[in-house]
Amino acid sequence: MQPMTKSPLQLARASYQPKLPQFLQGNVALVQGAETCSVADHTAIQELFPHTYGMPTITFEVGTEKSYPVKNVGVILSGGQAPGGHNVIAGLFDGLKKLNPANRLYGFMDGPNGLVEHKYIELTREIIDEYRNTGGFDIIGSGRTKLEEESQFDKGEKICKQLNINAIVIIGGDDSNTNACVLAEYFLRKKSGVQVIGCPKTIDGDLKNGMIETSFGFDTACKVYSELIGNIQRDASSSKKYWHFIRLMGRSASHIALECALQSQPNICIISEEVEAKNMTLTNIVENIVKVIVNRANFGLNFGTVLIPEGLIEFIPAMKKLIDELNKLLANNEEFNSLETDDEKRQYVKGKLSSESSKVYRDLPKGIARQLTLDRDPHGNVQVSLIETEKLLIEMVAKRLAQLKAEKTYKGKFVSVNHFFGYEGRCAIPSNFDADYCYSLGYTSAVLIAEGKTGYMASVRNLTAPAEKWIAGGVPITMMMNMEWRNEKMKPVIKKALVKLDSAPFKYFEQHRDDWADENSNYIYPGPVQYFGPSQVCDQPSRTLMLEKGL
Repeated sequence: MQPMTKSPLQLARASYQPKLPQFLQGNVALVQGAETCSVADHTAIQELFPHTYGMPTITFEVGTEKSYPVKNVGVILSGGQAPGGHNVIAGLFDGLKKLNPANRLYGFMDGPNGLVEHKYIELTREIIDEYRNTGGFDIIGSGRTKLEEESQFDKGEKICKQLNINAIVIIGGDDSNTNACVLAEYFLRKKSGVQVIGCPKTIDGDLKNGMIETSFGFDTACKVYSELIGNIQRDASSSKKYWHFIRLMGRSASHIALECALQSQPNICIISEEVEAKNMTLTNIVENIVKVIVNRANFGLNFGTVLIPEGLIEFIPAMKKLIDELNKLLANNEEFNSLETDDEKRQYVKGKLSSESSKVYRDLPKGIARQLTLDRDPHGNVQVSLIETEKLLIEMVAKRLAQLKAEKTYKGKFVSVNHFFGYEGRCAIPSNFDADYCYSLGYTSAVLIAEGKTGYMASVRNLTAPAEKWIAGGVPITMMMNMEWRNEKMKPVIKKALVKLDSAPFKYFEQHRDDWADENSNYIYPGPVQYFGPSQVCDQPSRTLMLEKGL
């Protein structure tokens, strides 16, 4: 038998032809909407982006046949991976070749740094065909270099001139698309003739607004995590002896946790935005978890699941204040760094914090307190994403349950298992939804480039309808921006979309979570991502999208 180089699923997915919106299947005409403005800080954003501010939204409709000039295009994958990135590039390639067969596509290697360091390959049909409908970003690699400095732009302009590149597509999240807008503004100011188009990528789901209904990769990642959660819940129901604490990716927003809760119906799901809105403390969160555990134990159910968003710590007001104080206290603090033992450092910190933050710090398990003071980034800031929040909650819940047991108000048995689901979902084979959506985004980018647009993000909407009824076009990136404090200065950034507590998805969750918590477990077992079969099984978008559309 010959050694297998591809799985049967890989071979089958290679032949899948992603679906396109009707208006991208033939000749396209552009329809301009009203002029736009930023979400906030209008004057500041307009001053920073005088060439790209206020542009109209764009939608596509059926047009007449026309010829387009030859264009060479560069593409960059920026930031963390998300399922479907390869299909964006495939859609871009196919769109460019359809609009003019002489068009060429170059891939800059390993993220934005490839543009700066002039590392690239030409993406041919043979290369593209190897990566259609696959997960990952390995076709050209990705990176987290930020395009912010004039010297970087100058180097990018130089390679664009050398390769006769007329446009660059940046596939990334909010920061990457902010950089795309800065680059577009630079090229317009320099009259370089290089367009820049962005594509909305992040599994976190926090790049969304009225024109961007969801970021790509969110659907697949949540389906992967939900399958794992469902499997764990089935095991918990079978063994009847473990409480599983599951931390999920999504530092800045709880969209992943909420979507996974809607798909799997766990006993407990914490939503960071609710914690912040209700000014909850760490103790409040622990007490809420303990209440559910004790209630289930009264019915002999010493098992369950708890979903925890990755960024929870930063949304607890008292913890956020503590982290802010630690960042200021320990940045370049030679006196602290000269202390030899952990206990000396702990005592030093307790003596320097405000009374409120000192109490919070003292109440933390020593391991977590150590992470807050010792595990810091090069700027001296707390690396919040490294804090194992699920272990923190397990330790505090166990301590509280031990107290209740001593008081004879808890008679159950608490055995915990901790998990972190992150990288398992970032490079999965994209769902049919993400495969179609990403291909459409890439194709949309090709049309925007052919029509001479720059400073736009590709937009595909009406995503709960069949793909042929999707609405494609472009949205000015400046429309999504506001000013925020970053690295000790105010900077223009795309505003992150957090979970809204008055939204339909959260309201549905809020209405049903008590039923999911009680003694009659209402677990759902989503199973693995399905690629073949009935449309209602294979092509469904996220529960979040469906609830937002009233479905």
